[in-house]
Amino acid sequence: MRITGYRALTTVQDWGRPVGDANGVFADGVVRVPLLLVETDVGVTGVGIGSHVGVEEVFTAVEGEDPRAVTALYDRMLRRTFKAGHAGAVFGTIGALDTALWDIKAQVAGEPLWRLLGGRDRRVPAYASGLDIALGDDELVAVHETYADRGVRSAKLKGGLDVGRDRDRLVLVRDVLTAAGRGARPGLMLDVNEALNRKQAVRHVAELERVLDLTWVEEPVRRWDAEGHAVVGRGVRASVASGENLTGLEQYRPLLAAGAVDVVQASAGWGVTHFLRVAALAHAHDLPVSPVGTTPVGLLHAATSVPNHLVSELQDLHPPVGVSVGHHVEGGAFVLGDGPGLGIRVDEGAIPAPHRPAAPVPGGPHVRPERAGQRLPPVGDPDRPDPLPS
Repeated sequence: MRITGYRALTTVQDWGRPVGDANGVFADGVVRVPLLLVETDVGVTGVGIGSHVGVEEVFTAVEGEDPRAVTALYDRMLRRTFKAGHAGAVFGTIGALDTALWDIKAQVAGEPLWRLLGGRDRRVPAYASGLDIALGDDELVAVHETYADRGVRSAKLKGGLDVGRDRDRLVLVRDVLTAAGRGARPGLMLDVNEALNRKQAVRHVAELERVLDLTWVEEPVRRWDAEGHAVVGRGVRASVASGENLTGLEQYRPLLAAGAVDVVQASAGWGVTHFLRVAALAHAHDLPVSPVGTTPVGLLHAATSVPNHLVSELQDLHPPVGVSVGHHVEGGAFVLGDGPGLGIRVDEGAIPAPHRPAAPVPGGPHVRPERAGQRLPPVGDPDRPDPLPS
């Protein structure tokens, strides 16, 4: 069996409402989703969700190879990008190809990937992540009631711009999840997407902790700032989570050496092999690992096979346009299917034609604001100096 070609497509995730974070918002809720389909000479096609950047060069590392040698091919792709470096969007292309190869390998074996990787339990615990910074109170409550109807009892909110607003929104979501759980304490997380500096992050979270018990604060400072993450971790009760934007094990080493993270994250866009290696590295430091991503199918399968998986991000309850998945969400977990491979199917005819080319998007949460991390906001709300009752 040999790899013969690929097809690059771009579909969309249509949230039906504004989505974004502290860095910006997609007002129409339509987010581009790149896909890579890898073809073989036996008619089996694998699907990877991730970048197309540099795919022409990266693909030459796997063309004509047996896709079942997936981990060796992963390293071959890294070596092919040695001079320019594999970081950034190119790492996403490697990850998409890697995920597609794992899909092929499991399809050929006639097993779901979670079974092929040695998983025992098809259920993967989930937390809600609605990319909800632009929502008003009523819509925020309604969105999390929908998650709660699927049994989800933990949620991560986007914030970091206004501590009073973050407090109010976290309280609203806490109350929704507490009611749904019949009084059980929910998990609450805050993701500021690198919008703060060290002092701001400590003050911001410490103010929230006057009222709330946060499970973790995510990316409180710049992704590479090991000392800054450690400073935040020492200054707050919440755990510090980070890693979704790190592209390679070498980028994790300084943070782990500094004791800077409590929850090690990896993005679905970086591929299955990367996640498995990150999980092993985290496990060697007695740390849990948590996948992040809009449609993290490959990492959900991989999560069943690692001993330190904590919880996986559940964003939109619907897959991208033209994509179907073989899992569903119930009882607060992703429930993986029995079909061979990842269970992803792509209906190319259903992908809107205007979204097939990879047109650039001028604004949104992928563009860092000019003054990010340079604000000096007050911590308290002058109109309400006392914390809300818990």
